[in-house]
Amino acid sequence: MPHRYKQSPSVAFPFTKLRLFAALREKLREGYGFSDLRADLLAGAVVAMVAIPLGMALAIASGVPPQHGLYTVIIGGAVVALLGGSRFQVSGPTAAFVVILAPIAHNFGLGGLLVAGLMAGIILIVMGLARMGKLIQFIPYPVTTGFTAGIAVVIATLQLKDFLGIQIPEMPERFLEKVIALFQEKNTASLTEFLIGFSTLSFLVIWPKFNKKIPAPLVALTVVSAVTASLKSFFPDLEIATIGNRFSYELGGVIGHGIPPAPPHLNFPWNFASSGDKPFQLTLATIESLIPPAFAIAMLGAIESLLSAVVADGMAQTKHDPDTELVALGVGNILCPFFGGIAATGAIARTATNIRFGAKSPFAAIFHAVIAFLVVLLLASIVSYLPMAALAALLMLVAYNMSEMKHFFHILRVASKSDVIVLLICFSLTVVFDMVIGVTAGVILAALLFMKRMSTVTSAQVIANGTHPHLKETLPKEIMLYEIAGPLFFGAAEHAAEAISVITDNVRAVIFWMDGVPVMDVTGLVAFESAIYKLTRSHRQVFLVGVKKQPHDLLVKNESLTGNPNVRFCKTLDEAVISAKEVIATPTHQTSHPGSKASPHA
Repeated sequence: MPHRYKQSPSVAFPFTKLRLFAALREKLREGYGFSDLRADLLAGAVVAMVAIPLGMALAIASGVPPQHGLYTVIIGGAVVALLGGSRFQVSGPTAAFVVILAPIAHNFGLGGLLVAGLMAGIILIVMGLARMGKLIQFIPYPVTTGFTAGIAVVIATLQLKDFLGIQIPEMPERFLEKVIALFQEKNTASLTEFLIGFSTLSFLVIWPKFNKKIPAPLVALTVVSAVTASLKSFFPDLEIATIGNRFSYELGGVIGHGIPPAPPHLNFPWNFASSGDKPFQLTLATIESLIPPAFAIAMLGAIESLLSAVVADGMAQTKHDPDTELVALGVGNILCPFFGGIAATGAIARTATNIRFGAKSPFAAIFHAVIAFLVVLLLASIVSYLPMAALAALLMLVAYNMSEMKHFFHILRVASKSDVIVLLICFSLTVVFDMVIGVTAGVILAALLFMKRMSTVTSAQVIANGTHPHLKETLPKEIMLYEIAGPLFFGAAEHAAEAISVITDNVRAVIFWMDGVPVMDVTGLVAFESAIYKLTRSHRQVFLVGVKKQPHDLLVKNESLTGNPNVRFCKTLDEAVISAKEVIATPTHQTSHPGSKASPHA
C-alpha cells in the first residue's frame, strides 16, 4: 500500500541540509598531518597574541571588565571555529560591537549585556536555519561603508579619555554629550598618559615596516608595559592607569587586581554582575527592551562574520558555507554568556593574520582560544601591568583601519549623488545616534533609491511605423505593436502602462510583445489589467505574445483576462499578427465583446 502522506523533497525543512563542522570535516577529508598541526599551532599562537590585548581592550570599551573579552576569545573562538563553515575564520569580540554593547552595559549592566548576546545568538541560529546567509550580500556597499566609518569615529573618540588621561567621573551615553564632556574636562589631561599612548601608537604603526613576522601589538604592549612597571618602581608616586589599578575582582573571598587567574565559570547570564552594577532583573519588560539591541547585535555579527569569511576565501582560495557559519556563530553567542563572554563575531584582521601566518584548518582558531585560556590561568598577574593608554592606542589604530577612509572618500568622489547621500546619512546617524538607526535609515533609503532606478530599467514603447526585427512585413495602421522590456513590478508598472495613451481611434488590435518581461508582481498585474480593460472596453482585440512562465501563471489566474474573448495569448509574434489581421478584416459589429466566455491560448 503506498504511503499516502509521503513528503516531497521540495517541501522538506531547509535545515535538513545544514552541515555543522563543515569546514573541519572538509579539511580532515583532504588529510591532516603533523606539518598541518605545526602550522596551525604557530598561526594560533600569533593570532592569540593579537586577540588577547584586543579582547581586553574591547571589553573595557564596551563598559565591562577586561576578562569578559578574554572569555569571549576562549569560548566564542573555539566553538565557532569547531562548528563553522569557514576554514580560517577567527571569531571573538570586535570593535564594531562597541557602539552597540556600551549603551546596553550602561543601561542594564553586565547581566543585561550577556542576556542580549544570548538573544542575538538565538536570532543568528534562526537566520542560519532559514538559509539567510546569502541575503547579507544585498546590503548596499554605501550602507556598510557608512556605518563602519561611523563606528570607527565613535570608537576613536571614546579612546581619547584614556589616551589623554582625561578624568571624567561618568561618561554620558550620547556621542555629542561625550564630546562635550571630553572638551569640558580637557584640563585634567595627563602628559604621562599621553606619552604612553603616543609611544604605543607610534610603535604599532612603525613596527610592521621592519618586521611582519612578529605581531606589532605583542611587541608594543610588552615594551610599554615593561617601561610602565619600571617607572612605577622608580617613581612610586607616579600615577599611571593600568588594568591592575583600574579593575578588581573577588576570587575565593580574596580581592585581587587586574583579571582573575581562573578559568571562566559557568553561570546563568543574568546572574553575572560587575562591581557597581545594579542587580539585573530578568523580566518580560527587560527582555522586550533588549530585543532591538539583540537584533542589532545579530545583524552586525552576521554582516561582519560573513564579510570576514568572504575576505578569507579571497586570500586562501577557499569557499565557506554561509548558513553553517551563521548557525555556528549563533551557538557561540549562546554559549559565551553562560561563561561571562560578550558578543562574538568573525574578526577580519585576526582572520587575515591567521591566514598570513600559515593556518591550515579550523584547529588554528581553536589553538588561539586554548592559548588565551592558558594566558588567563598562568599570566594574569603580568597582564595587569598593561597601561590603559596603551590599550586605547591599540583601539585607535583598530578604529582607523576599520574606517577604510580611502574607500569612504573614493565613494564620495566617484559615486552617484544618491549613493553619496546614503553613505553620508548612514555615517552621520551612526555617529550622532547609534548604528541601529544609521543602518535602518541607510537600508530603507537605499531600497527606495533602488526601486526608483529599477522603475527606469523597465521600458515600454509603441513600435513606430509597424516595423520590428521579428516582423516579416510592416503592420497595417489598424494594428499596433507595443513592446515591454523589463520586470513589471510596483516600481515600474505605471511607467510601462503610460505609453498606451498614444493609441489612436483607428487601432483595432494591440499586440503586447512581452518576451522581455521576466517577472511580474501583483501591482504590475493590476496596472496591466487596467490597461487591457481600457483597450477591450472600446472593442479592441489584445494579443499577449511571448509571455514567460511566471507572468503567464499570474495572468491566467485572473478571471477578468481569461474570461475575456478580446484577450488572447500567442506563442509567437507571427501567430499574433495573423490573428490580428483576421480581426481587422472582420466588420466591427462582428467582433466579440467583453463578457462572453473564452479560454486563453498559451
